Amino acid sequence: MAGGTADECGSRLKPVTSELRTYSYLGPAGTFTEAALAQVPEARGQRWVPVRNVGEALADVVEGRSDAAVIAIENSVDGGVSTAQDALATVPGLRITGEFLVPVEFVLVGREGATLEDVSLVAAHPVAYAQCLQWLTRTVPAHAHLPAASNVASAIGLLDGTSDADAAISPPGILDHHDLTLLAANIGDNPDAVTRFVLVSRTTAPPPPTGADKTSLVVELPDDHPGALLEMLEQFATRGINLSLLASRPIGDALGRYRFVIDADGHIQDERMADALLGLRRFSPRVIFLGSYPRADRSIVHYPERYSDDVFVEARDWLRGLISGAPED
Repeated sequence: MAGGTADECGSRLKPVTSELRTYSYLGPAGTFTEAALAQVPEARGQRWVPVRNVGEALADVVEGRSDAAVIAIENSVDGGVSTAQDALATVPGLRITGEFLVPVEFVLVGREGATLEDVSLVAAHPVAYAQCLQWLTRTVPAHAHLPAASNVASAIGLLDGTSDADAAISPPGILDHHDLTLLAANIGDNPDAVTRFVLVSRTTAPPPPTGADKTSLVVELPDDHPGALLEMLEQFATRGINLSLLASRPIGDALGRYRFVIDADGHIQDERMADALLGLRRFSPRVIFLGSYPRADRSIVHYPERYSDDVFVEARDWLRGLISGAPED
């Protein structure tokens, strides 16, 4: 495995005790999640453990089998990954410490000796199939689709005899781990498609602000009344904070009850962000702080000068002076 070592059995049976750090990721080897983990500087040369789903990855972290896990949280084509968002909202003791972007590229692979002309049945995860459908329609118009459990399982089925497909849609990394024939590369219909992954650890203090940061939250509305969502959004708007993600997810206890997954530009140590969190805490029955961490694109967060830290500090000092009876300038 590039950048790490995989222990698919032993390291999952007991808490981490070795000097190596352990990272869980959605496996098997060759997935987009593995490509995201390869971007984590501190994970290089450490132990990488493939898991079968997001819940298993986060359980590894909470129960101490792994030091951190990488999970997909958002896709530029399909939107938020609901299973990951729901897990982060309901599993306590987790903190996002970083994010990483992976271009969504797909290849068509076959067994040794296969050619593109041989293809009539294509194995693919339904999401991957949908993102390659235009290319398939143009190039293999008479094909049929065989749904697969994952992007990597579609290809492995060709090798272990469990699939009747002639070819499979998979991530490019599959070719680094399995003897497959590349039939076509870059077959995705959207060349700009990107998946965002986050690095999740047990609860810890956020890394220091860099000026190019993002804060992730989960917020529940207090009740269902006209303007409730607007009241929540005003906590950010009145402090000059831009939201890069706002997704609703059902809480599950009744119809019409939703929580909101939010990514806000800035760091919890920024005065404007801290003030917004205080406002949310007063407004919402439940606010989950998922973390403040550097943006993957390292883009500096810009905001109007009237929302700078100095303005918030000066206003607070002014109020303290009024309360203390200090003479005004």
